[in-house]
Amino acid sequence: MTDSRKSVPNDDLARITRAAPYWVTLLLVPIAWLGAIKGGWTVLLLPVVSWYFFSVLDALLGRDSANADPDAPQNALFWYRAVTLIWTPIQFCLLFSLIWYVPQAEHLSSIERVLLFIGVGVITGTVGINYSHELMHQKSKTERWMADVLLSMVLYSHFRSEHLLVHHRYVGTPRDAVTARYNEGFHRFYPRVLKQSLCSAFRAEKAMLARRNKPWRDPSNPFFFFFFLQLSMLLLAFSIGGWSGIGLFLVQAGTAVWQLELVDYIEHYGLTREHLGGGKYENVKPQHSWNADHRVSNRLLINLQRHSDHHYKPDRSYPVLQTYSDTQAPQLPCGYPVMTMVAMVPPLWRRIMNPRVRHWRSTYYPEITDWTPYNTAKNPMPDRP
Repeated sequence: MTDSRKSVPNDDLARITRAAPYWVTLLLVPIAWLGAIKGGWTVLLLPVVSWYFFSVLDALLGRDSANADPDAPQNALFWYRAVTLIWTPIQFCLLFSLIWYVPQAEHLSSIERVLLFIGVGVITGTVGINYSHELMHQKSKTERWMADVLLSMVLYSHFRSEHLLVHHRYVGTPRDAVTARYNEGFHRFYPRVLKQSLCSAFRAEKAMLARRNKPWRDPSNPFFFFFFLQLSMLLLAFSIGGWSGIGLFLVQAGTAVWQLELVDYIEHYGLTREHLGGGKYENVKPQHSWNADHRVSNRLLINLQRHSDHHYKPDRSYPVLQTYSDTQAPQLPCGYPVMTMVAMVPPLWRRIMNPRVRHWRSTYYPEITDWTPYNTAKNPMPDRP
């Protein structure tokens, strides 16, 4: 489905120098410690670097439309996979060492501590949850376990169930809470998705157990494991940081979840699959996700912005995700760092994105004249498998 864009030879793909830009996330670790040790304005560096600096670099360095071979051998992906494997212990050590250090750091005021951990939440959300997303899509039990550990650090473990069992299956339909509706501001989307995604994740796991003739209370329900992991993280935060440690842990967790749901909001805003009658919907295609091939932010986010291909081929590892032309998938005008900031200002968001949604509708679905049931998620629920 991709066009004849520049391709990346496997020998080039395998070079460590080509994979190295994806390791840029490691630079956020010393920036976090710089803020903790120095205090003052340095506590703002993490969000400034993650949101603004990468946005400026995107503007300067442009887009990357080159596509790697989707069938590249695993040995060519070694250095790309390595950074996702080492991130879980790195984030664990960073988070809890800061929870130990910051409450006893007399040079930091209360507001500096909170601002620092908002920055830590930018790391655990922008990097941690994003890496967990990559890991949960892998077949290895170790990688999936690492994904669970990362999610437990932000108290959002159910994201794994919701993402794999609900979002990918029902994206662009009324059953998917994460598909932002046309004209729905983020301030309305956020509380809705927090509630609905948790409930839909639990229902999905309950339904899977029912198909094996087991009740939801069965110990194999991963929600019990999720609860154990999250409780362990909270107890660890308390044991090394006291009540201040708990408070700081919750600040970063809340920031991380906010970051995740901002990204969820922009990835499918206004994009819906055609209702074919009854509980039937068209198959997922690249046109059902917003694509962005901005060079630098895709290094930070390990190609998450090539989201059209991720939903079209969910089993592809991030180094071989394809980008699409504007005739094959709708394009965001900027990378995620800019677009998430825009999403926080609903009038500006609608001014930029609503015309793009209307253009997308006229391009792909000129035969649909009444979009009301799509806008309000009132079409029939899709059939369950």
